[in-house]
Amino acid sequence: MQTLSTIASLRQTVADWRNTGQTLAFVPTMGNLHDGHIELVRQAKRQADRTIVSIFVNPTQFGPTEDFNHYPRSETEDTAKLSAVGADMLFLPTASEIYPTPPQTRISLPELSNRLCGISRPGHFDGVALVVAKLLNMVQPDILLLGEKDFQQLSILRQMVLDLNMPVTIASVATQRHSDGLAMSSRNSYLTAEQRQTAPLLYQTLCAVRDAILANDTDFTRLSAAASATLTQAGFKVDYLHTCRQHDLQPATTADTNIVILAAAWLGSTRLIDNVCFSG
Repeated sequence: MQTLSTIASLRQTVADWRNTGQTLAFVPTMGNLHDGHIELVRQAKRQADRTIVSIFVNPTQFGPTEDFNHYPRSETEDTAKLSAVGADMLFLPTASEIYPTPPQTRISLPELSNRLCGISRPGHFDGVALVVAKLLNMVQPDILLLGEKDFQQLSILRQMVLDLNMPVTIASVATQRHSDGLAMSSRNSYLTAEQRQTAPLLYQTLCAVRDAILANDTDFTRLSAAASATLTQAGFKVDYLHTCRQHDLQPATTADTNIVILAAAWLGSTRLIDNVCFSG
């Protein structure tokens, strides 16, 4: 596996691969890799000749009170994991390589961004959209692989690619979970042992709402309130828990069939997000 840190070396290697007719898959990450990330790489290897993974903790998507400086970084371990799974390239740039000057360009999708996580994390998705657009311009992959755990982010990036006519196909990969249902996340490492025992209740509660809807209980407001109360009683501080349409994240109605239940909740100092998609 090659490890490159400059845009120039990345582009030269990509050009060499392109000149021999090879297809490229790209997995952008912020490192501290877990099995969910590794599954993205496995899927990428099945869908293209070459797989490129980036590790870049993007400062523009962190708010002033968020954990940029404390975000877990484990480059040595991450490199070993990517090499073991067979990634062809690790792109490991510095902040100055990605942002040689403070960016003046903004990519904003307010209809999708200014709800759910966007309410408590203003500007977060603008930072995500900007860095992913930059990385796509650098890598120019055929396929971009993204996890479904960050469903709102996935929706935003799909729309960005559509709106800007970016020549890339987005392939989504199902959320990878621990045996007790907790969605794999880099931030799980922040949980105490006791909190780790409580954390799977978030997914269990979303599944309970889904099951109620599939059993023809369509009072979404009441179901969300009851689910939030369950989580609060268990020690969570609920940010939101909403039932939405999958295609645009607007509130679901009884006429909708493709539904996603999304939630974000604090457990101690750790903010967990999760979702459940289904067709009713």
